Amino acid sequence: MNATAQLSQTAQTLRSARPDLATALPSAPAPERNVPEGTEVRGFALYVGLADEKIADGDPKLGQIVTQIKQLVAQLAPAAETYAAVALAPQHTGGRDVDVVRLALGDPAAHARQRQQEADSEDRVASGVILDLSRKRVLLDNVAAALTFREFELLQYLVLREGRTISREELITALWADAVDEEVPSERTIDVHIRRLRVKLAQYQDIVRTVRGTGYRFDRHADVSILHTSAPSPDVF
Repeated sequence: MNATAQLSQTAQTLRSARPDLATALPSAPAPERNVPEGTEVRGFALYVGLADEKIADGDPKLGQIVTQIKQLVAQLAPAAETYAAVALAPQHTGGRDVDVVRLALGDPAAHARQRQQEADSEDRVASGVILDLSRKRVLLDNVAAALTFREFELLQYLVLREGRTISREELITALWADAVDEEVPSERTIDVHIRRLRVKLAQYQDIVRTVRGTGYRFDRHADVSILHTSAPSPDVF
């Protein structure tokens, strides 16, 4: 039985059981809710971790899964209002899918845990380069580097495209897309920005490599750690 048939069968079973759901499922009593005084329950969030590459050929796509779940909720609780959003993350983000989803969609408990982990890591003496995308800063051996906004943007652009040579023209197009004509730099100016960035990276300046005649590249480096940002994705469903 494929995933679509399983999901449909589950939905049908729950719909059939709905009139006497409490009797049909005596072994799964509703958990007691610990609701703080002065508050009321208004709904719930269900975080589903499911990366695109984990959806096999023949399985329902993400949009189909969301649609069927929303239809099921409408059957179980006709008065319910539903809203779904897809969670996006930078490519090669580590960790469990569901944890990434919780961060991307703003789960307070997940963000509190992340802040605690970051605080714990800052308390330890660290070495190497930490690129903190959420706070827009770079730490060198646990000391903040005095990068300008543009220098940080350049470094971030290269690091997030690890292993790919980025031309000067692409850097200009991507990072100065909203600039007025007189503020758009020349390719020679890009070289100046990169040179200043390397000076501020001090003993780690070799993480930004020059590809002669083409542009610049960041290759995976043992001294570099990336703290990925998280943000709600655009509405999809």
